[in-house]
Amino acid sequence: MSVALPDRRPARRQRGIATLEFALMLMFGLLPLLLVTYSGVMIMAVQQTLSAASAEGARAAFRHATPGERRTAACLAARRSMQWLLTYAKQTPDCATAGAPPITVSTPTPCADLPAVQCIRVEVSYDYGAHPFLPGTGRVYGWVMPKPLRSTAVSQLDLGGN
Repeated sequence: MSVALPDRRPARRQRGIATLEFALMLMFGLLPLLLVTYSGVMIMAVQQTLSAASAEGARAAFRHATPGERRTAACLAARRSMQWLLTYAKQTPDCATAGAPPITVSTPTPCADLPAVQCIRVEVSYDYGAHPFLPGTGRVYGWVMPKPLRSTAVSQLDLGGN
């Protein structure tokens, strides 16, 4: 009676399969997850920057006297606060008029709740679809964010009749 030895050829064909599976999981599993996480964190950073820029613009509008000076000061302060975004998007807003995105400063108008009081509205925006941080994510996030990211702040300019 002879004992048959196991065939070692199938074991040789299995050599390296774990490495191949790891490489595929890394490429198709972990890297996309990391890229989506990174772009999500960057979108949150953009929104935080926009919030700070609109608030800085509204504060600057409060400190100056004439309406023209208030609008220019608000635009300049917002531009300073979001300079890294403007540099990345290759945008240079015109603070002389301050009437077009990415930085829009309204003329002093009556406030919505208190018509006797003048308010200025500072709105800043960033179009992630046109300037994504990772190529291709503009389209991916386009269905979630069809419009540019925005932040608005309103500054009450006077106490109205005091």
